[in-house]
Amino acid sequence: MTGPAQDILTVNAGSSSIKIAVFDRTLTQTVSASVGEIAGASRLRITGEDRPCEAPDHDAAVAVLLAALGELGHGVDSFSAAGHRVVHGGRGFTEPCLVTPDVIARIEEAIPLAPLHNPANLAAIKALARRAPDLPQTASFDTAFHATNPEVARRYAIPEAEDAKGIRRYGFHGISYASLTERLPGLTGEPLPKRLLALHLGNGASLCAILDGRSVATTMGYSPLDGLTMGTRSGGIDGNAVLRLAQDHGIDGAARLLNRESGLLALGGASDMRELHRADTPQARFAIEHFCYWTVRNAGSMIAAMGGTNALVFTGGIGENDAYVRAAVMSGLAFTGLEFDASANAAGDMRLHAPNSRVKAFIVPAAEEAHIAAEAARVLGLAPGST
Repeated sequence: MTGPAQDILTVNAGSSSIKIAVFDRTLTQTVSASVGEIAGASRLRITGEDRPCEAPDHDAAVAVLLAALGELGHGVDSFSAAGHRVVHGGRGFTEPCLVTPDVIARIEEAIPLAPLHNPANLAAIKALARRAPDLPQTASFDTAFHATNPEVARRYAIPEAEDAKGIRRYGFHGISYASLTERLPGLTGEPLPKRLLALHLGNGASLCAILDGRSVATTMGYSPLDGLTMGTRSGGIDGNAVLRLAQDHGIDGAARLLNRESGLLALGGASDMRELHRADTPQARFAIEHFCYWTVRNAGSMIAAMGGTNALVFTGGIGENDAYVRAAVMSGLAFTGLEFDASANAAGDMRLHAPNSRVKAFIVPAAEEAHIAAEAARVLGLAPGST
């Protein structure tokens, strides 16, 4: 590639995978790639290809991805910035920022709050810095959007000394919620609804009450474990039940059980909603019912936090693609005045509500990578479309 660096690279590092995307100067995605099963049977996926690769750790996975991008003409010298998703910003990070040694240190301080996520986020930041030391990197935090929650929504009723350790509600999926809040008016041609219930439904699932464009409540808490039934996470569970599990299985065993062996997997035998629909066993049907029930029940809490709702937005893999789940959730929320159009829902149309419905409903595809790229551009003063 010739000329000045213009592209923005986005990086989403999980505990066993890394997803990347490249955006041009108009913030249009041009390529995406991922390495999955890091430290296992690693595989590279890019432009329709799916092949095995050597990725014993996140550093090696970053090297594999950069080499693959280079083969497609996207060398590191073509990037003007790299934007990273960082799951937990703790109390300190409420806006995207330039990655500096101080920022890295503060993300490291938040590792006890997100031991499964922040180490992976940091590993990708450091791996990229080693290979492109002059490339500016930015961090977008999944917790930041919820910093506007009132203190009464964030504080657990525990002693102040424990709260001072950071044991409080933070909320997650904030990049997804910030993105749909910004994009919804442009997609509908209407102002942002005053009271918006956002439903990010996927393998990880949460809800967010958005009042006047600001998060005022969300279902995830201290960690992404709380709230709804999820693919492998239990969702809300009594603290004393957690203590019993820790007593029976040890702390590490209880953590594994609650985060990786519960949810839809425990109830229905599969963590993927599509597999549960295909199985159609009594257990699979119960797992789907459980997911929908707790989504509706938690939605009532979010609606109460806003004093009502004017609209719903579905996003995430299940929210965007599962008409059955959407119908069950919207039927459960009929008390709000929502009347949905069954044909529009079955077709997966953006507008799901019937013409006379008092509450509107939409599908907005998740675009977290594009939001991270836009935040990186804002942090670094890179005007989209400039040359």
